[in-house]
Amino acid sequence: MVVASNIAAFHTKESLTNNKHGLDKTMEKIASGKQINAAGDNSSGLAIADKLRTQVSSIDQSIDNAVSGVMLTQIADKAINEQSKMLDTIKQKLIQAKTATTSDEGRKSIAKDIKKLIEQIDEIASTTNYNGNYLLQRSQNDTSPSSELEFQVGELHTNTIDLEEDAVQSNSIGLELSELKEIDIDALTPDVAGENMSVIDDAINKANLYRSDFGMIHNQLKAASRNLRSESVNLSSAESVIRDTKYSEESAKFSKHNIVAQTGSFAMSQATKTTEQALKVVDA
Repeated sequence: MVVASNIAAFHTKESLTNNKHGLDKTMEKIASGKQINAAGDNSSGLAIADKLRTQVSSIDQSIDNAVSGVMLTQIADKAINEQSKMLDTIKQKLIQAKTATTSDEGRKSIAKDIKKLIEQIDEIASTTNYNGNYLLQRSQNDTSPSSELEFQVGELHTNTIDLEEDAVQSNSIGLELSELKEIDIDALTPDVAGENMSVIDDAINKANLYRSDFGMIHNQLKAASRNLRSESVNLSSAESVIRDTKYSEESAKFSKHNIVAQTGSFAMSQATKTTEQALKVVDA
């Protein structure tokens, strides 16, 4: 029997150390809720999980962008709808001005009302904006066509939905109402009223086209948002499979390591006693 080196104790200590390391890792995973707490735990898995997490965060921001874009299109839609109502009113007033039962004084009042309505159309165009982006013309004081609107709805720079530059000019200039807006109140005769009916019809058609453009963008953004939400959920699930702790598995490992630790401590004490017994035999 060897007494100078307690080989049994050495082996037992090594097993105890390995088991303690396993127990520590299992407790760390249970406490953190993560299978990967350091790169050494699973280097390739960590790289994949981090890439998936980046994708999810990018897609979640794209969803927010899409939702904001939907709100923008709704603002534009409501504004143009109000302009359309005013154009309908102008058409009614022109029909009223054309009939023989309307007096000259009545036509003057109608002309004033029409001018006020067109001014209000311009007021809506000059104030309708979302976070400083003007939607119905270039800017508050610039009545030229609108700037391009680009909505980022994906993780790649090419994942955009665009409303092209110069697409919208929903003011008296774009709707070709400038002459009617500047008409002298004495100049609104039945003939002039009749001639401007087609002008208002064209303006109504243009406003409807502008509204249709925003409606198209609205639908695209809603569809993109639904698709992105589905993609985010699936990617998050994939990341969870790699990164998150499987509690049933780790609980079983914890029980195993705990039992091994207890039996290992008993084995260590027995290995020490074996040496002591050998020394007693030598003394005898």
